[in-house]
Amino acid sequence: MIDNYVTGNTIKHLRKLKNMTQNELAALIDVSPKTISKWETAKGFPDISLLEPLAAALSVSVIELMSGNAIDNKNISANMLRLKFYICPICGNIVTAVGESTISCCGINLLPSEAEETDDEHKIIIENVEDEYFVTVNHEMSKEHYISFLAHLTSDKLQLVKLYPEGNAECRFNLRGKGYLYLYCNHHGLMKQKI
Repeated sequence: MIDNYVTGNTIKHLRKLKNMTQNELAALIDVSPKTISKWETAKGFPDISLLEPLAAALSVSVIELMSGNAIDNKNISANMLRLKFYICPICGNIVTAVGESTISCCGINLLPSEAEETDDEHKIIIENVEDEYFVTVNHEMSKEHYISFLAHLTSDKLQLVKLYPEGNAECRFNLRGKGYLYLYCNHHGLMKQKI
């Protein structure tokens, strides 16, 4: 059974945001206006085969339609410092987005990770080596507790290095411009340090 299915309130809300009548929505997805009315009054639900056309008609993703949260991304300047990290707790997949997004992985909706300032256990050490910076974290790298990635973020560039258990928590970055160094600890989450 699906835990989160599209509700009548969501359909009605999104339809009204588009200044669309039930008849207009029905015509777009090839159902009767009576069907739209049934959905909106919770006397029925859209068939799964109609979710994609319904989402397209309402100008949202299927995930937004099912979660009831439409994303309105007004970030026109696309400043990379606004970048958000979405990290899957199941497979470790890393997805980034500038501005609000609806992202899912391994069947779950991902929320953006909130970065905390690094603490003594997660302090990022930076050494100048030739024309790059050698970045290390004195942190355990066992299969149970490890740093998953290191990243350098400026207003116009993201450099990200994926790390693996039983390796070293280190990498080289071409550090140009002010910004932040990020790390992700599989136990303590996302952390950042200003440079």
